[in-house]
Amino acid sequence: MKTMDEKENISQFVSSYLSYLEIERGLSKNTLIAYQNDLFSFFDFLSLQNINLELAEIKRKDFSLYTKFLAKKEYSPSSITRKIASIKGFFRFLCANRDIKINPSSSVVSPKMPKKLPKVLTTKEVDEMLKIGLNDFELAVVELLYSAGIRVSELVDLELKNVDLNQKIIKVFGKGSKERIVPINLRCVKILKKYLRYRELISVKFDSKPYFFLSSQGKKITRQSVYKLIRRQGELIHKKISPHTLRHSFATHLLENGADLRVVQELLGHSSIVTTQLYTHISKKTLRDVYFNINK
Repeated sequence: MKTMDEKENISQFVSSYLSYLEIERGLSKNTLIAYQNDLFSFFDFLSLQNINLELAEIKRKDFSLYTKFLAKKEYSPSSITRKIASIKGFFRFLCANRDIKINPSSSVVSPKMPKKLPKVLTTKEVDEMLKIGLNDFELAVVELLYSAGIRVSELVDLELKNVDLNQKIIKVFGKGSKERIVPINLRCVKILKKYLRYRELISVKFDSKPYFFLSSQGKKITRQSVYKLIRRQGELIHKKISPHTLRHSFATHLLENGADLRVVQELLGHSSIVTTQLYTHISKKTLRDVYFNINK
């Protein structure tokens, strides 16, 4: 087993790296926790293998051993890629700060990712899902996720002051705390207005909270509760979906109806157009499927 000094030394470097990511790159708390878990999992593995934990002594072969270990544990290629990316970012940081002279991870290659298009719902399936067994609160959550294409983290963090139903817009803060304005349609406005009457009863009963969506106990809703809600609604229409499925569907439906790719990029809050281009492939696939279904 390795000494406490080695582990404390690593913890200090990890803390410095996480502070850099938070301050310089503006990463969210959830992302920082993921980075931290990835890094400590790697160093725990090295410790169990009795590999030297001195950062300057870690070798390329140690990364290969870890990648093989993750594959043996049946982690998906996407999970392995993310974990390796977290570790490589950490060692680049150490090298840039001259804490180590050579970056042992520079030539480490992540596993190839299979080209897999995300699932999307048809407009008919979305409409069907919105009509089944939802109270005013749940309907507002599902509708806003789809109509605005926002991330689940953006939904739970949305504040009342950033929802303007008269102007039909919401202000959200995405990855890196980047602010963007997203328009919402008339159907969404009507559903949110109805929800606000319910919210008023909650806010009177409990101490007023700034968040737009409040639980029945007057607290900020959780990501987990939203995932559970969307999963349940998906099962009702025989689909295995997540909140991100609604975001994918939002983008795909916009493109299918002639929206400009740059506009969709802005609405989704993507920093790169390359990320948004994925949806053009989904859109083409959907149109192709419809064509062949009609001409069977």
